[in-house]
Amino acid sequence: MSSRNAEQQQFRFKYLLYLAAALPVLFFLFKNYYTDNTMAIKNVVLVGAGGNLGPSILHAFLKHSPYNVSVLSRQESTSTFPSEVKVLKADYTSIDSLTTALKGQDAVISLVGRPDAQQILVDASIAAGVQRFIPSEFGSNTADPAVVAKVPIFKGKVGVIEYLQTKEKEISWSGVITGPFFDWGLKVGFLGLNAGTKTATLIDGGKARFSGTNLHQIGLALIKVLEKAEETKNKYIYVSSFETTQNDLLAEVEKITGEKWTVTQVKSADLFKEGGEKLAKGDFSGIPALLQGNIFGEEELSDSTVQGLWNEKLGLEKESFEESIKAGLAGKLYGDH
Repeated sequence: MSSRNAEQQQFRFKYLLYLAAALPVLFFLFKNYYTDNTMAIKNVVLVGAGGNLGPSILHAFLKHSPYNVSVLSRQESTSTFPSEVKVLKADYTSIDSLTTALKGQDAVISLVGRPDAQQILVDASIAAGVQRFIPSEFGSNTADPAVVAKVPIFKGKVGVIEYLQTKEKEISWSGVITGPFFDWGLKVGFLGLNAGTKTATLIDGGKARFSGTNLHQIGLALIKVLEKAEETKNKYIYVSSFETTQNDLLAEVEKITGEKWTVTQVKSADLFKEGGEKLAKGDFSGIPALLQGNIFGEEELSDSTVQGLWNEKLGLEKESFEESIKAGLAGKLYGDH
């Protein structure tokens, strides 16, 4: 055998050895790349899609998402949904019942308020092979201990996230923080403005900057969170439609209506006292006062720009401040139809 042939054989042998050594690594990298970049999310189920937020999220998914969307309701529920939506039924207290209903789903979006019910949902989602669980956050920044200290009921939401963090090897999660529902808040008067009486209740002088999100924008944000599943994995995601103050909001409202509104001034400290006393007695009607004190109080605990907004990273389009206000004042929601 010539020395040249011997060298060629030696080269081929070394090449095969290198290839054999590299194949497991290449397979691992390919497997991880494929999993991380696709996550194969196709089927999404909304749990508790009635209420204030659910219909807007469902509408956004039906109109703007590529996903197969289902709704999970309690067995006894009489809620109705669009005819094109598959409605699943389950016993919310039974892991077995929920697991059966969630089989084949890739992502669960929970709009269920009770923390204990959400924990059962998490366990059932894991048993059913669900990849992503989005708990019922959608509001104040419960990741901030200062917020939780002022609104103690948020401890339940924190507990759900902490539970999910212990299960990250089995299921991923995303907590979506939106601040107050902007158009809905105008519609029902939660932002301190009453369109029917043309009165405004300003907290701590109305100077605090806060982030607020229209309901339709929350739906669009959830679609984007799932589309960017790896980027949003096991994180709090902060989104908003606008950053404003009660004063700026009132000025725009008076400009739109062409009238001066009657203003009442209140202190957040009084709202916390009132709400805390009611809650201590088991009276949950004190919760709105706690929420409003937290959102509009001088500490500015509801300004999500501090944590960093994800709007640009998610590709969310800007919305019209004026048109959102007009919709809310007319008792409507921005962008739903």
